[in-house]
Amino acid sequence: MEVSMIGSSSQAKICTSRSVLSSYREIRFCNFQKRVSLLPNTKSTRWRNSGLSFTLNAVRSSPVRSDRLPHRGSSSKPKSLDGVRVFVGLPLDAVSDCNTVNHARAIAAGLRALKLLGIDGVELPVWWGIVEKESMGKYDWSGYLVLAEMIQNAGLKLHVSLCFHGSKQPKIPLPEWVSHIGDLEPSIYHADRSGDHYRECLSLAVDEVPVLNGKTPVQVYQEFCESFKSSFSNFFGSTITGVTVGLGPDGELRYPCHRHLASHTNIPGVGEFQCYDKNMLNLLKEKAEAAGNPLWGLAGPHDAPSYDQFPNSSQFFKDNGGSWDSPYGDFFLSWYSSELLSHGDRLLSLASTSFSNTPVTVHGKIPLMHSWYKTRSHPSELTAGFYNTASRDGYEAVAEMFARNSCKMILPGMDLSDKHQPQESLSSPESMLAQIRIVCRKHRVEISGQNSVVSKAPHGFEQIKKNISGASAVDLFTYQRMGADFFSPEHFPSFTHFVRNLNQLEMFSDDLPEEEEVVESVLLNSESNSRMQAA
Repeated sequence: MEVSMIGSSSQAKICTSRSVLSSYREIRFCNFQKRVSLLPNTKSTRWRNSGLSFTLNAVRSSPVRSDRLPHRGSSSKPKSLDGVRVFVGLPLDAVSDCNTVNHARAIAAGLRALKLLGIDGVELPVWWGIVEKESMGKYDWSGYLVLAEMIQNAGLKLHVSLCFHGSKQPKIPLPEWVSHIGDLEPSIYHADRSGDHYRECLSLAVDEVPVLNGKTPVQVYQEFCESFKSSFSNFFGSTITGVTVGLGPDGELRYPCHRHLASHTNIPGVGEFQCYDKNMLNLLKEKAEAAGNPLWGLAGPHDAPSYDQFPNSSQFFKDNGGSWDSPYGDFFLSWYSSELLSHGDRLLSLASTSFSNTPVTVHGKIPLMHSWYKTRSHPSELTAGFYNTASRDGYEAVAEMFARNSCKMILPGMDLSDKHQPQESLSSPESMLAQIRIVCRKHRVEISGQNSVVSKAPHGFEQIKKNISGASAVDLFTYQRMGADFFSPEHFPSFTHFVRNLNQLEMFSDDLPEEEEVVESVLLNSESNSRMQAA
């Protein structure tokens, strides 16, 4: 089906294999999908949504901070209390696998809603598997260019995440030509102890090995970045203000150590080391021989637990007498983490060089592996590739790497607090964040924040505000992510309150409908009109 884009000079072809009315979840996301027009320069601002209209009246600045806020009618966003720029992530599948815009009208209206709320911009995932889908060097940016223009027309800024990994939900694979190579030579992927390959990203051990039709992955990533820079040059500075380079699974700098999650418990296991593909084993063998202990290079730790097991289920991660705290353990963990850091350094250097002559900032994301943080061995961090224990700071070298490449660090988990974690997991996201912040301040690495999940509980927003303002202030916070849950009546009012709190705005309660009533009305109207369209 083809739908003309409203409010854009471009025509976007909406490609989908099923009707947008096929599920209630999709209908809920399309609550802003109807045509919306904003009437300026009137006493009240009216949104027209098919048969529904409602009025948003007087918004006034707090008299205490009136010198920091724009005059009524100004198009600029009032500065937040702590100077935090707030972005919202667009849906992971904003562009379809046939490179056209998904939910185009919903996204366009959602952008207008975010602009009215005072959001600074949006984050857009750009997938390697969509842009360079068919063959190496053949790029199709059309869907993403349409979105960039929509965002520009909405008056929002854009932060782009270059995703060199795949996704299981929604299903977004690596490029077809890469997958074909992987079918013939699966050792280009990470492997665990059982030989199971993780096919959502390439093994970091092949970064500089010509496994992609005679080119190395680093060369292919470099050419991808150059093509992106050339294709979007008109948006740099004015609309695109930042770029995040993908560093591994889910875009994070880590090994895919938790790819098999236990279904019978909400407490994650320690994960597994990912060093069993042919290329990683070759590197381990070379390192062990150079250290004078060739037997240490035959495989990973034989006494490590499996994915969903707890630290004390086997010898390696035990707090007292565990193999991690032995000469062999130090050798293996030092090598395993150094390979991850080398990979991160290569990709951050690549991105920093590619965008050095542009007005955008380069970011990289690290994970928050906070489970088992209160143990001495910190097993979830060790399997992810961070050699951080009770007696060793593993994030010092990470901060040094970001500083060396003049990149900003993205930290997720700004919504997590210790008291809301399962006690049995010995988790401490707050202590972990504090540790990483300390080394970042030491090396003058700027931090940007993200949340972990769309939160429908007030404590999540309270924790975010605590983690991004005051002494812990960040310059950029990205809320993940737009979709059905984001615009639901259970969530959107809380998000609206959170943003208004940051921006120090006051609303007249007698002029403005309750946010819950507004969102619910839009949902009901959207659903009824969708049924009529379907009929």
